Amino acid sequence: MNVTRFEFQREKEDIRQLKACISDLLGVLTLPATWTSAEPTQIIRSLLDCLVRILHVDFVYAEWICPSDGKTLRLIRHASLERPTVTLSKIEQVLRNSISEGTPQTLFFPHPPDGITLEPKRLGLQEGTGWVVGGTSRRNFPSTTEKLLLSVAANQAAIALQEARLLSRQKSISAELDRKVEERTQELLALKDQLEREKVVLREQVDEASMFEEIVGSAPALRAVLSRVARVAATDSTVLITGETGTGKELIARAIHRRSRRSERSFVKVNCAAIPPSLIASELFGHEKGAFTGALQRRLGRFELAQGGTLFLDEVGELPAEAQVALLRVLQEREFERVGGTQSIIADVRLIAATNRNLQNLEESVAFRRDLFYRLNVFPIEMPSLRDRIEDIPLLMEYFIHRYADKMGKRISGISRKTIDQFRAYRWPGNIRELQNVIERSLILCDGQTFSVDRNWLSQESQHVDPNPGNQTLSRRLAMEEKSFIEVALTATSGRIAGVAGAAARLGLPASTLESRIRALQINKHAFKAK
Repeated sequence: MNVTRFEFQREKEDIRQLKACISDLLGVLTLPATWTSAEPTQIIRSLLDCLVRILHVDFVYAEWICPSDGKTLRLIRHASLERPTVTLSKIEQVLRNSISEGTPQTLFFPHPPDGITLEPKRLGLQEGTGWVVGGTSRRNFPSTTEKLLLSVAANQAAIALQEARLLSRQKSISAELDRKVEERTQELLALKDQLEREKVVLREQVDEASMFEEIVGSAPALRAVLSRVARVAATDSTVLITGETGTGKELIARAIHRRSRRSERSFVKVNCAAIPPSLIASELFGHEKGAFTGALQRRLGRFELAQGGTLFLDEVGELPAEAQVALLRVLQEREFERVGGTQSIIADVRLIAATNRNLQNLEESVAFRRDLFYRLNVFPIEMPSLRDRIEDIPLLMEYFIHRYADKMGKRISGISRKTIDQFRAYRWPGNIRELQNVIERSLILCDGQTFSVDRNWLSQESQHVDPNPGNQTLSRRLAMEEKSFIEVALTATSGRIAGVAGAAARLGLPASTLESRIRALQINKHAFKAK
């Protein structure tokens, strides 16, 4: 009867231990559910907390070597934080010594029976990637159940750590891909901006027909200009092209660009006289969204459109004072900001300027900064007037006649000698532009195959004027009336021609046209300047 009771009690204890073992195993098996997307440090910390609790040991030590970078993670959890059983460094030393002697089994530290029992388990199969070590001073440690729990927990942790490593690698690869995608996106956006700038420039170049398509003529004055173009084109020096209106300053600027190392990039033209003073800064340097009323989006300026290429500032003498200061800064520091912006933009631009005004003459250019003039006048080129290259007039006539005759579908086989003599004797105040317009106008009315021009098509004011008042024609009287109107406008504006308050605006004429009329009528515009 006593034996039966003893066996019953033993059986009852075995069942209790089995239930406890099953409960502990379930606790270990549920750990992976808490490790989803967890970092290795979090996995090992929760593993140590669980093992200290279910094994009832003094401490649990874990060591894990990351296969990707070789870094070692070491952690220890004591059952009592107030009285640590052993130090982390001591556990490492004992474990290293045991590993050097082969695969470690149950260890004793320092010596039985009064020491601490250590039970190490590998994290992972075969060589694994680390260790889990349970340590306690209990005499019966480790039991078969405790060894099982420790092995299962180590295997579960090894799987979770491997998944964490793979997840980390995937995140790293994903981050690297995102970075490369972002870099490529930025490159594509930059390329798109460049293509947009090129498209804008090309559209403008198509829309704005050039005064003529190629340089025609062989006069010594023109050959001297072309020689200077050939010398300066290969450099990045700033060029100032001067000369009367209609002499082909833009054509020379384009020739410099085509022969330069920047020829494959944009040639951007800005007519400074055609832009209102309030908008010139935005036109040249661009603006940010909200920089001023009406700035609904960011706009690239002409300097940005010309990056890597050439910027041609036509009629640069008409720039307002504020724009002159900003342009001077760009020439000095090679950088600028958009209107309303704070970020400096490097200006990798070759600058070519042109004007029909004498910027060096202070009486004429009182509103133009001398320091800016010296910055622009690095390499001056003066365009000869058509009067200085009379020998080129027949060549130019032939060129424009064929050009416009082809467009109009007309066949012109020759030019009358009388017309050639008239063209050579005429003073051409509007230079090549006027020659071009006269030929186009005449071809519209020409019915035969021989090109001729009625003398009345040429501006009478540029012909010889009879000093005898009794011989004045109606054209001469009209010219005198025109001269009187212009002189009144110059008096009212103190000699200022361009701008909203200039004489050209009062008379309803373009500034370049008024300049041409002043020269043709031999008006001394300097006499009207304010003293």
